[in-house]
Amino acid sequence: MPQPQPQPQPRTYPHGVTCWIDTQQPDLGEAARFYTGLFGWTLTDAMPPDVGGSYLVATLDGQDVAALAPATGGTASWNTYVAVDDVDVTAAAVDAAGGRVVGAPADAGPGGRAAVCRDPGGAEFRLWQPRRRPGAQLVNVPGTWNFSDLHTHDAEAALAFYAPLFGWVAVTVEGAGTMLQVPGYGDHLAATVDPGIHERQRSAPPGFADVIGGLAVLAAGEPAHWHVTFSVADRDGSVATAERLGATVLRSGEDMWTRHALLRDPQGAELTVSQFTPPDGAW
Repeated sequence: MPQPQPQPQPRTYPHGVTCWIDTQQPDLGEAARFYTGLFGWTLTDAMPPDVGGSYLVATLDGQDVAALAPATGGTASWNTYVAVDDVDVTAAAVDAAGGRVVGAPADAGPGGRAAVCRDPGGAEFRLWQPRRRPGAQLVNVPGTWNFSDLHTHDAEAALAFYAPLFGWVAVTVEGAGTMLQVPGYGDHLAATVDPGIHERQRSAPPGFADVIGGLAVLAAGEPAHWHVTFSVADRDGSVATAERLGATVLRSGEDMWTRHALLRDPQGAELTVSQFTPPDGAW
């Protein structure tokens, strides 16, 4: 008799780790056209028919990677969620630390519980207490979320706010700038969905497996925000596809680790596409 095959473990996210992204768009159909064309996603509406509204969960190879939702204020944007053990407790800590809760903790169906917050510099982020949906299940491969980074005017003040909430540590990585770590996250991955991560990253910068995002300092006049980056196999090919689908290329460049381009989608949300190109022998 055939033996049942073991089910793969879901990718889970400890407290303080960025875990999910979604985009809010004025025209959901137009957003679906653009992002399925760019990344090859399949979209499924997670909202029950009797509830109203839509929340389109994007999958690649059958695994959750992101979501598309209607924009309540008419402006397109990408949102980043941070996993927390208790949304209500963390939301109260956000207020106490000088941030602001702009969307009170509320259940998001059986998937989890969420809150919308702003840090003292004005960057919006979201809290996620998982239930049925722990977060992105496929990451760091072409067509999926690579990481999110905080663009802020005052890096020191931002760290003073976020570090006590989420346990973040800032480190400088050559060629990549300031990265944010949750100490022990790499060990969590090694014990769950990625048992070979430490061996595979032996030549990477120390603590790279613990990285959960980045930190960039903005020029004067730019609003603080959380920015999303997606992995692609070929930057130039992805840029050409994005332009054909109606996106605007704002700039492109290269660094020690990537070839990347900043895009504005047809409804105004900005995102980066990034091709991983490490130095010879560095990975």
